Amino acid sequence: MRGARRAFLAAALALAALPAAADEAAAWAALRAGGHVALIRHASTESGLGDPPGYKLDDCATQRNLSARGREEARRLGERFRKEGVAVERVFTSPWCRCRDTAKEAFGKADDWEALSSFFDDRSRAEGLTERVRNRIGTYSTRKPKGTIVMVTHNVNIAALTGVSAGTGEVVVVRPDGCCGLKVVGRIAIS
Repeated sequence: MRGARRAFLAAALALAALPAAADEAAAWAALRAGGHVALIRHASTESGLGDPPGYKLDDCATQRNLSARGREEARRLGERFRKEGVAVERVFTSPWCRCRDTAKEAFGKADDWEALSSFFDDRSRAEGLTERVRNRIGTYSTRKPKGTIVMVTHNVNIAALTGVSAGTGEVVVVRPDGCCGLKVVGRIAIS
């Protein structure tokens, strides 16, 4: 009886993992095809939530930064993109140091884009920043990039755009959909 219960539990867990595996496979296929956007939440940070009081964007020492584990996660993310054959056309990043460092560890390059800035501490900025990012992604439906566009940002930004709460270092792959829209294709967790 005990063996049957274990076998049933193992089978149930395996079946539960199938949708996630299919979701991830679809996401990788979309990234390899090009013309999609990889929204990436920055990798793991030192403990805390948000940034310390009085932080300054031009001074990484005043911010919550990547941990050693986060730097390793970012490197693994870049390695996985290369292993999967994803051609990265351009990398945009929030000007927060943890996002910039995630992008540079993973892809070796990144352009700061203020629209990817966190609005965790100032929700009045949410609508404007989200709309700017949504509009840029939407333009890729008519000016389709040959490769993948990467945007490294924060969970609040990804959730506002997609309704998905992303884990640290998680990739949410979206397809441009018309002038101002996007559709979630899948999610990729690099652990």
